Amino acid sequence: MGQRPTNDPNMIRIDLGRGKVLEFVEGDITREPSDAIVNAANSSLMGGGGVDGAIHRVGGPEILEQCKVWVARNGRLPTGKVMQTTGGRLPARYVIHTVGPIWHQGAHGEPELLASCYRESIRRAEELKLNTVSFPSISTGAYGYPVDQAAQVAVHAAADALKTTTYVHTVRFVLFGSRDYRVYTQAASQLQGGKAQ
Repeated sequence: MGQRPTNDPNMIRIDLGRGKVLEFVEGDITREPSDAIVNAANSSLMGGGGVDGAIHRVGGPEILEQCKVWVARNGRLPTGKVMQTTGGRLPARYVIHTVGPIWHQGAHGEPELLASCYRESIRRAEELKLNTVSFPSISTGAYGYPVDQAAQVAVHAAADALKTTTYVHTVRFVLFGSRDYRVYTQAASQLQGGKAQ
């Protein structure tokens, strides 16, 4: 569980050193064999459109039931924070739910909140002793975050978070559409010390 073939011609890998890699692939996150996939959830955790809706549809009702229990105990999930559920019928063992920021021209701490989504998700995967975690492009759909700016935040936050992990060694960005894939791989090419494979 958790690995794609490393010779997949449709994947770009950035070697960060010390066994840590970022991977970029165009695809459907609900089919990812990572130990955990990240859901771009809304704060109610009741499912929705886009990635959120697809994860709930494919994963089945067990995910929503666990979300309801969590909200009953804790209230709505704040922006930039995380919680996890089972993967249900997904290939992934876990779904890590996080709430991305709504774009307000960058004037309300959006970059910091978006970076927190990535950092906190990787931290939770580390707490669960997982090796691989896959992300969608958080906040760039209905929440309106410009993809080029979101990609810069996402790639740098993930690379920084990997510097301190023991268990998590692979972060994969699963991008819906060729444009997002191109923007994210361009952002990754600017990482200091990263080597494309």
